[in-house]
Amino acid sequence: MTGQPVRTACFDEHLVCGGKIVDFHGFELPIWYSSIAEEHLATRTTAGLFDVSHMGSFRFSGPNVLQWLESISTQKVSQTPVGRCAYTHFLDHQGHIIDDMIFAVVSESEVLGVPNASMIPIMWQWFTDLLPDDGSVLLEDLSPNTSILALQGPNSPSICAEVFGQSNVPGRFKWQRFDDANGFEGWIQGTGYTGERGFEIFINNQQASLLWRTLLEKGESHGLVPVGLGARDTLRLEKGYLLSGQDFLTTNLSDSDSNLPTGFLSRNSIETNVPFGLDLEHQFVGKEAMQNQDNEYKWWGIKYTERGPMPRPGKAIACKAEGDVIGYLTSGGPSPSLGNLGIGMAYLKEVEEGDTVVVIASPRKSVQAIIFRPPFV
Repeated sequence: MTGQPVRTACFDEHLVCGGKIVDFHGFELPIWYSSIAEEHLATRTTAGLFDVSHMGSFRFSGPNVLQWLESISTQKVSQTPVGRCAYTHFLDHQGHIIDDMIFAVVSESEVLGVPNASMIPIMWQWFTDLLPDDGSVLLEDLSPNTSILALQGPNSPSICAEVFGQSNVPGRFKWQRFDDANGFEGWIQGTGYTGERGFEIFINNQQASLLWRTLLEKGESHGLVPVGLGARDTLRLEKGYLLSGQDFLTTNLSDSDSNLPTGFLSRNSIETNVPFGLDLEHQFVGKEAMQNQDNEYKWWGIKYTERGPMPRPGKAIACKAEGDVIGYLTSGGPSPSLGNLGIGMAYLKEVEEGDTVVVIASPRKSVQAIIFRPPFV
């Protein structure tokens, strides 16, 4: 995005809650309210409320929408039942990831998807270019009028039931619409970016502030706290979730500011080592190109086994014995759930789970770590 930062419908609510506001991909959003660690641990133990309205909201519709979406995504969309959500990558013609997305199958002729914040215009153009010539699939951008609130944590089902009623508490990776639930209208899905039990709630901008206040009020007795972008990042890191633009980057964008070798973040689904979202039993854009790449690097977690400077994106990782660089960190930092132990994720070659490596954390210090397959907690 360019120009003045965009304020979400809940901007004033963040100020009331004491949010520390930052510019995040062109949106003014809170990085924290109390502290990253406090908000992180509250989400793991009780519940956290996030404003993720910077994320996009697309609607795909038409009689053959499932087959069309399947033809351009790594997920076998037609096998996702109505009322369920799933995860997928979208590849370019060279086999590299453009973006990842959670989508919900509303019906045989309607799908809702959530593109990443900075990728909304890019994915809009990508989908538009691939629409059938006969107009049988319609693409709509609901983002400007839609707010998304994420309610996450072990106590989130109880809070959700108090606000919307027990019948509007969907299971994990399930989707449903709620109508006239205490005056609120929208839809809710059992998804999130924390790895905890939780929900993402889609509602029109006019009702977003009231819903934010209502959730915090009803959730107070359940330990609910507002959570900023800082803890959102540490929570997803502990669960090993990819971050678009940091753990992969489409080739039309520059990674010159990432402290990584040029093009290092241009990756495919096989290299991400993700155990879901990739189905090779169907044809899709970029499939053959992806399979024809050497795929020497794989995405792994690393966990410190000694103290030292925290693992940060861009830091090199080397073999402990030979000292040869075998890859680079793309995400990393302290894990609040593990007593601030250093954890990270990297693309590495010629390693297996349990191998010992060293993170070149600074010119003077290398820190020993082991190869680990996330989640870390």
